[in-house]
Amino acid sequence: MKEINTLEDFEFQDRTVLLRVDINCPLDRETLRIINDARIRRISQTVSELLSRGSRLVVLAHQSRRGKWDFISLEQHAQHLSRYVGREVRFVDDVLGERALDAIGSLRSGEVLMLDNVRLLDCETEKRPMEEHAESELVKALAPLADIFICDAFGAAHRSQCSLVGFQAVLPSGAGRLMAKELFTLKKIFDAPRRPSVFIIGGAKFGDAVEMVDNVLRRGKADSVLLTGLAGNAFLRARGVGLGEASEDALKEELNEENLAAARQALRDHGPRLILPVDVAVERDGVRHEVLVGDLPCAEQILDIGSRSVEKYARVIRSAGTSFMSGPAGCYERPGFETGTKGLMLAMIDGDGRSVVGGGHTVGAAEGFDLSDQFSYVSTAGGALETFLLGKPLPVVEALRHAHRREKSKG
Repeated sequence: MKEINTLEDFEFQDRTVLLRVDINCPLDRETLRIINDARIRRISQTVSELLSRGSRLVVLAHQSRRGKWDFISLEQHAQHLSRYVGREVRFVDDVLGERALDAIGSLRSGEVLMLDNVRLLDCETEKRPMEEHAESELVKALAPLADIFICDAFGAAHRSQCSLVGFQAVLPSGAGRLMAKELFTLKKIFDAPRRPSVFIIGGAKFGDAVEMVDNVLRRGKADSVLLTGLAGNAFLRARGVGLGEASEDALKEELNEENLAAARQALRDHGPRLILPVDVAVERDGVRHEVLVGDLPCAEQILDIGSRSVEKYARVIRSAGTSFMSGPAGCYERPGFETGTKGLMLAMIDGDGRSVVGGGHTVGAAEGFDLSDQFSYVSTAGGALETFLLGKPLPVVEALRHAHRREKSKG
């Protein structure tokens, strides 16, 4: 039974459409220029379709959050989107002030406008339910100017923020092409995975990794989990391996007793289905140097898994019916330390099973290695994908379901 509206459910000709997307992009620290615009490219299909169907389109999006170095204006995001949709995407450095409202009012059918970073607003980062967000200044300012709200921001679907869940309470609402595709494809892949199902969990969020590892093994979504990156280092520490001051310092924000206790419990509960690195790589005298786990701790910071771990993991991955990777195996951007991430991705591609990668950094690595087209599926999401795999409700999807029920009840 259909639970949310999609683009097929609306007439867009001469309608003003608010489109919320996730185009949060990796930036160069020196220049603050976009270095990977995969998320912009992936929402361009929805933008192009809405324009071709005669809408007056207003794009809402964010980049990072206040206080972080990559919190910037969306002007260059609009320029990148212009190239993908083949027409000008106007930009206004305002979100709900007079300049923004005037620009929206001047739109004609087939034109598109991108407003500035919605996280400039205090109301955007407040965690509230849909009904309360419907009363926010953003929704009150923009909803009266719009006819339809479309959300194509699956990458942010785990967040209950006003631009993501507030408009569904007051406007006819639906999912864009990317949102619908992500939900359908991920449900199909993970609700009935081909066996054996192997998860490769890496990246830097140890606390999240512990919960995901336990959940996917306990619920049978995965038959085994391969741990890499900082998550792998943290599980080694939980097993009693001393990493060295530099490596443990990199984990200090999440290496608390609660998380360590949860990791130890996961190791006890799941035993051989949790597979940890057997060697790691550090930078020593300016070059990559590999260290056996049994020879830890070491003075240098761990930057990658070692070649023996890659070989061990690759054997498991190649025999998988489904392989899923969330989080890189190390500092893949650093010359000499892309070995782990690239080696595991090549093993996924070489196997005969379904291969899926997800999360901003993981997808960025796949793009950088020119491998993204060779996976069975590439998900744009990070946190939303983790929430989905944990079986928790996604606030944006719940809000879209609410809007669908409301419209259906009206007949």
